[in-house]
Amino acid sequence: MKLRQKVIFLAITPLIFALCAIALAVQHQSALLAQQQRDTIQQAYLSSKEAELKHYVALATHSISHLYNSGRNDEATRNEAKRILESLSYGDDGYFFLYDMQGNTLMHPRQPDLVGKNLFEMRDALGRPTIQNLLQRARSGGGLERYMWVKPSTQKAVAKLGYVIAMPNWGWMMGTGIYLDDVDRALAQIDTQQSGNIHNTMLWIALIAIAAALVVAGAGLALNVSEHRVADAKLKVLAQRVVESQEEERARLSRDLHDGISQWLVSIKLQIEAGMIRLASPKPEQRQAATAVFEHAADQLSNVMGEVRRISHNLRPAILDDLGLAAALHHLGQEYTLSSGTPVHFDTTGAVDALSDVANTVLFRVAQEALTNIERHAGARHIGIRLTGTAAGVTLRISDDGNGFDAESIALHPKHGIGLRNMMERMDAIGGRFEIVSSTDGTVLTAYAAYNS
Repeated sequence: MKLRQKVIFLAITPLIFALCAIALAVQHQSALLAQQQRDTIQQAYLSSKEAELKHYVALATHSISHLYNSGRNDEATRNEAKRILESLSYGDDGYFFLYDMQGNTLMHPRQPDLVGKNLFEMRDALGRPTIQNLLQRARSGGGLERYMWVKPSTQKAVAKLGYVIAMPNWGWMMGTGIYLDDVDRALAQIDTQQSGNIHNTMLWIALIAIAAALVVAGAGLALNVSEHRVADAKLKVLAQRVVESQEEERARLSRDLHDGISQWLVSIKLQIEAGMIRLASPKPEQRQAATAVFEHAADQLSNVMGEVRRISHNLRPAILDDLGLAAALHHLGQEYTLSSGTPVHFDTTGAVDALSDVANTVLFRVAQEALTNIERHAGARHIGIRLTGTAAGVTLRISDDGNGFDAESIALHPKHGIGLRNMMERMDAIGGRFEIVSSTDGTVLTAYAAYNS
């Protein structure tokens, strides 16, 4: 996997994980909120039904109160009360029922076949005594009781919420109730709606995640293409600069050899030939003149040797291999002072001899490039070179009081700052660090190379 692909992957992966975490948190909170909402709705619904049942029982009690409170306890009075209660109903499954305190069914409008039967020992599917619990609730002052009972409209046993009261003057238990399957269906519908809402929320989060990932990938691809274009432009300029540098170096060597060494060698050759001719002359004064010619030729040979050393030093200074980096930089500063007239102050602190030959060469070339740029562009009056050795590596610091420049814009421009990029690339090649800070007060260049580079 390429570096840019890794960067895009590392950008998308945390985003996906974050959105997944958000989705899980939203799902958990939504489920918790749905359950709380369901419980609240269920409690409110049942509370309203309980109040409704109490009102129904109060209405039924009021409808027979003139008979019950008359003090009569004869068969005709009780039958009239049964008739009134039997006529009271609400909906298909809403009715009143009557039992005596022994569990005998006295009235049941929806299940008349139960009338006259004793259901005291009747138990539901869970084994609970239905009529006994209702009678116990009535004897304790009346109230609500849950139990299982056959629903008339479906003929299936479902949960029922009943409300019963005792009528002690006649030895009756009267009550009514509502079947809770309607409540369960309403709550199930609420659960379905809430599940749908949670599903839609998760779907939206997934769509947002996909869209965000596509945006990041698209932005990364666009950046990749843009960076490739810039890199290609810089690479072309750099390749052209390398070719130009090679040609410039060859032309410089050609000029040095042709204009300097070649002409000196021709002059020396002519002088030696003239000296040989004079040595062959029988005249003493000619032989003495030959000695002067040979001395002059020797002086010119010394100049040729100096020029050869200068050319060799520019290609790779022998002092760098013989005496080390500190001596080579000190000599480089002296040569710059002699050639440009700008004083260069050099100092070194700490041990700087443990660097590899490659690192020494890189730091020396960085110093050469820096001094070349200062001479061409800075207009500096003073230059300082400091070489500092530490336990981990060596730091080269070059400062000047020149005009300064905008380092960021130069580094980004594809056709400018070739020397600056060369220095950066040299330091990157050995795993070093390169920094440059420039302002109108001058420029400070810092290059660091570790001992293991």
